[in-house]
Amino acid sequence: MIALLIGAGLALLCSLVGTPLFIRLLVRRGYGQFIRDDGPTSHHTKRGTPTMGGTVVVASVLLSYGLTHLIMLMMNPDSPGPSASALILLFLMVGMGLVGFLDDFIKISRQRSLGLNAKAKLILQAAVGIIFAILALNFPNGAGLTPASTKISLVRDLPWLDLAFGGTVLGAILFVIWSNLIVTAATNGVNLTDGLDGLAAGASIMVFGAYTLMGIWQSNQACGSPREAGSGCYLVRDPLDLALLAAILSAALVGFLWWNTSPAKIFMGDTGSLAIGGAVAGFAILSRTELLLGIVGGLFVLITLSVIIQVGYFKATGGKRVFKMAPLQHHFELKGWAEVTVVVRFWILGGLFVAVGLGIFYAEWVVLL
Repeated sequence: MIALLIGAGLALLCSLVGTPLFIRLLVRRGYGQFIRDDGPTSHHTKRGTPTMGGTVVVASVLLSYGLTHLIMLMMNPDSPGPSASALILLFLMVGMGLVGFLDDFIKISRQRSLGLNAKAKLILQAAVGIIFAILALNFPNGAGLTPASTKISLVRDLPWLDLAFGGTVLGAILFVIWSNLIVTAATNGVNLTDGLDGLAAGASIMVFGAYTLMGIWQSNQACGSPREAGSGCYLVRDPLDLALLAAILSAALVGFLWWNTSPAKIFMGDTGSLAIGGAVAGFAILSRTELLLGIVGGLFVLITLSVIIQVGYFKATGGKRVFKMAPLQHHFELKGWAEVTVVVRFWILGGLFVAVGLGIFYAEWVVLL
């Protein structure tokens, strides 16, 4: 537990201090956000606000995670070092962040609101996702547990829903496809949510907070642990190190939110939203709670569905719309809600989804107990 406190404290300090320094660097270089002309007119005042703030979040997470393990090793030479699960998750987060950074840099350097074209973005995301999935099925620990498994999970692996039903090779291929669907959904969900000052950061803080609690609980109730109670133990590789990483991510975003809240001094950009989305997907896969992500990240799902509904209805009816504008947060802006009102109310919705997800996670354990 002390590692979680050290890691979270370091991440909070790094992002809280590092963000304004990064803002000054971006301002000197003239790296500002470009705003869509078809968006709410109130957003035009945000033109020129520094972007790519997700760089600070990613850097804070990497630095804090490494320093925490170094400090713990100095305090206790027998302390376990970085785990395979956490390192693989960091690869996914950094890889997606680099795709987002490239997208942001193209926008800035070419003075336009569009970066990478859809095909190039999809190819790069798929490459990162495929490598992540392959790595996640390797590196077994002493008990033979790998970071991920071919079984689809809700709050734990479902033995009757195994993608390897047709053999190991087919199972691996199907897992790569399944994993990439989760990664694509999560990255797009966070990316679409990142439309108002502080909205995506605040919602993500709660999601990572949930994975911190779930990781601690899975560690306490790990199969073979002396604290294990009943038959509801968890077969998860490195749950406590994943909890540490989730706590660090949550704290780093708290520090970033200090500067990102309305009126934002900096935007996270695709650098941040894709990195955060990748991390969210990684936690769902590596903590064996894949289907539960649809509830814990319910706000991201809701906002994504609003875009799907809007686009589908627009094409089906030849130009009619369900919402004044999609994603959903902009619909309420155009209805006259103040930006801060939309953000806070969406945070409340996000918190309720997280609470329901944690409730399901705990209730399932109680039932098995």
